[in-house]
Amino acid sequence: MLTLDKVYHAAYTLKNVIRDTAVIKSPDINPESDVYLKTENLQITGSFKVRGAYYKISQLSSEEQAKGVIACSAGNHAQGVALAATANKIKSLICLPDGAPISKVEATKKYGADICLVKGVYDDAYTKAMELKEEMGYTFIHPFDDIDVIAGQGTIGLEILDQLPDVDAVIVPIGGGGLISGIAFAIKSLKPECKVYGVQSEGAPSMYNSLRKEHICNLKHVKTIADGIAVKTPGDHTFELCSKYVDEIVTVSDDEVASAILALMEQQKLVAEGAGAVSVAAAMFNKVDIKGKKVCCVVSGGNIDVTILSRVISRGLLNTGRSLSIKLALTDKPGQLEAVSRIVAGLGGNIVSIYHDRYDLNIDIVSCILDLRIETRDHEHIRSIVEKLKAEGFKIVD
Repeated sequence: MLTLDKVYHAAYTLKNVIRDTAVIKSPDINPESDVYLKTENLQITGSFKVRGAYYKISQLSSEEQAKGVIACSAGNHAQGVALAATANKIKSLICLPDGAPISKVEATKKYGADICLVKGVYDDAYTKAMELKEEMGYTFIHPFDDIDVIAGQGTIGLEILDQLPDVDAVIVPIGGGGLISGIAFAIKSLKPECKVYGVQSEGAPSMYNSLRKEHICNLKHVKTIADGIAVKTPGDHTFELCSKYVDEIVTVSDDEVASAILALMEQQKLVAEGAGAVSVAAAMFNKVDIKGKKVCCVVSGGNIDVTILSRVISRGLLNTGRSLSIKLALTDKPGQLEAVSRIVAGLGGNIVSIYHDRYDLNIDIVSCILDLRIETRDHEHIRSIVEKLKAEGFKIVD
């Protein structure tokens, strides 16, 4: 049973193990609110997961420690278990989905764990881990549906109340629900008037659906850039705790998450993974009522794959009006490209790439397609460029 004493015991156990991550003010995330960021992306292993994993492993009996531990994860829990097991001289085996970012797989190996890649998503890795647990006698370290793990994550709630005693609302990412269960329990136990909001990806709304239907729902498919919260089924413990202590759960789109990742990089010089940025996306796009309130967004992790990061940045630039991709149908004659460049430059745009195509079968034989990527300031700037091009007689191709 989860108790406040257990959360405090977890905080004591973790005191010399983890970083007491900072809460930093972020005034531009939502100008109508007083927004702060709990920077768990700067935690050791790059994620909050080490809290719950370490506390759980610290509570194992000597017999359990001798047999070793097994876990399954999209990546961050894996690193937490690996670090905690190695620090306590315990063998660890981690089952990961084969689509987990390479950076997370390699980091898990670096922390000392053995790896078993499983075809599919988190839930498939879970099934495999259960098979190996029975076969080899390992102790399974659940990523979210375990009271000790939840207590470890709840230490974040204690820290937030210590760092922001007058906080009005806390916004927390949700995958399986371990993080928000611990935080909500701790905060509601000590400051019941503080709102706790959960955020899931539109492509993986398992807890969102479950609370709305008042029973645990299983998703057939999940698809999101927030791989760390791509969970098909909430846990029994986490569903119960969320039902009791969480005020509301909302969802955000992948485009909104991309915009949040970009905002964190530009405004706060923080790198967040998709799962870590969903709380910020909810604040940015007013998914919950935080106007005029002091709000803390938990940035739960920063382990984003660099190959994905470049695509996310490009998507974020497009979504926020910082970049324009446009195709023009031009008459194929001298001076056309110069005229387009003059219009764009005259309005303060910066052309960063050009593709010129004379052979598109969907245009007139005497025409060509000009495909441009333009660096812009905002959506109003884009509108002015588009309107000027149209006014000068250039045809925009969808």
